Amino acid sequence: MLQPFLRRISYLSRPIRPRIVPKPTNHPKRHYTLSNPPAPEPEDDDFGLYRVILPEEPFVFGTAHIPPRRMKSQVEWPPYASGRELSPEELAFRGKIELGGKQEEGVREAAKLAKKVREYAGTLVKVGVTTEEIDEGVCDFIEKHGAYPSPLRYQGFPKACCTSVNNVVVHGIPDHHPLADGDIINIDVTLYLNGYHGDTSQMFLVGDIDEQGKELISITNEALRAGIAACGPGKPFKGIGKAIHELLKGKPFCVSPHFTGHGIGPVFHSAPWIVHSLNEEPGLMQPGHCFTIEPAIIQGTDPTTWIFPDGWTASTENCARGAQAEHMVLITKNGAEVLTR
Repeated sequence: MLQPFLRRISYLSRPIRPRIVPKPTNHPKRHYTLSNPPAPEPEDDDFGLYRVILPEEPFVFGTAHIPPRRMKSQVEWPPYASGRELSPEELAFRGKIELGGKQEEGVREAAKLAKKVREYAGTLVKVGVTTEEIDEGVCDFIEKHGAYPSPLRYQGFPKACCTSVNNVVVHGIPDHHPLADGDIINIDVTLYLNGYHGDTSQMFLVGDIDEQGKELISITNEALRAGIAACGPGKPFKGIGKAIHELLKGKPFCVSPHFTGHGIGPVFHSAPWIVHSLNEEPGLMQPGHCFTIEPAIIQGTDPTTWIFPDGWTASTENCARGAQAEHMVLITKNGAEVLTR
């Protein structure tokens, strides 16, 4: 199934079918399943010209061998990084904040800074720049604004942001490999400011991108907008996935059912879990609900992913490219407000 596709891509270090690596089960943003896989891609699908990212060999499992990024200044750390016990407010959080008070102000400030960091991260994307250099720049920018990069030390994640290139759909770990002409990259930034998290991501182009890559990024942002349009007080959470499904119907793209949006505020990840594919998740949006919408869109009709030995990096199994875009949404009494736009 894989060989006809491999002839259309410009680089592959070892043309073998990646094996499936078992995943941890306690991470809310790493849901995936290999049961009931979809039909394989037709061999005449053309996903464009790009390089494929594969794990380095020999494989090293986990992230213990990757030194965690060091902070250069004194800022408040989240509980999972500092070892602090969760407060009663944090323990009780289920994605709903109090409007008109301290919580709303805190979430808005964190989201506002996250947007600034995302835009700054985009200015760092250039041919020849390593994702490690991008991560360092993002970390320094966050620190200079008095915040902590939320991914750092979260369940062993060693860096300040996620950088996902080409066939890596989500959760790529920054490293010393330079970006190449024709790459597409998602930079996912989250920060912790005065007790609240802000989370957002976007795709960026590296040099001269083929039309298929540009089309993938365009449809990904359309999917995000469609999901946001389905939000409002009294509307079902499952409507987000339905709206994205309707957008993609008949198009040569699919949405990953394996990675969800989530409630956010004083806690990094919480209910409600936002499923971006067709689903029957219960619940209605209520004023005060604050959550992310972050659809991961993949070329073709096969959303199957596998996790690299590092336990985080998620690639498509057939090496098609993936893209993701993310915003924070706050449900108000009169509608839905995008906090990171």
